[in-house]
Amino acid sequence: MARILVIDDDDTVRLSVRLALEDAEHDVDEAPNGAEGLDRLKVQVADLVVTDIFMPEKEGLETIDEIRRDYPQVKIIAISGGGRIDPQDYLEIARQLGADRVLFKPFDIQLLLDVVDELLKGNAGD
Repeated sequence: MARILVIDDDDTVRLSVRLALEDAEHDVDEAPNGAEGLDRLKVQVADLVVTDIFMPEKEGLETIDEIRRDYPQVKIIAISGGGRIDPQDYLEIARQLGADRVLFKPFDIQLLLDVVDELLKGNAGD
């Protein structure tokens, strides 16, 4: 069981990701934006963070950059459904800032679970 933080301003996305991860027996916390997500990491560091790119308060690219700087051991999955430019561009920037994996919304929940398992298994070998 891993501790996972889900950061997304969409309540439905947060809930569906949370339920799937809890069904997979992970301990899940959530935040509606990057600022609150970073506050939660200060209280208890997660093993893995799933973060959206476009959010109020503090957007995902800045959040990824700060997580990578302050918590380099935390695995990061960036998710995005788009923006003013191609979502692939934002997700590529997220990867360059340190996201371990990127997923386009909408994504298959089983794909997310597979990526989470892959990253956490890699973490166990560190």
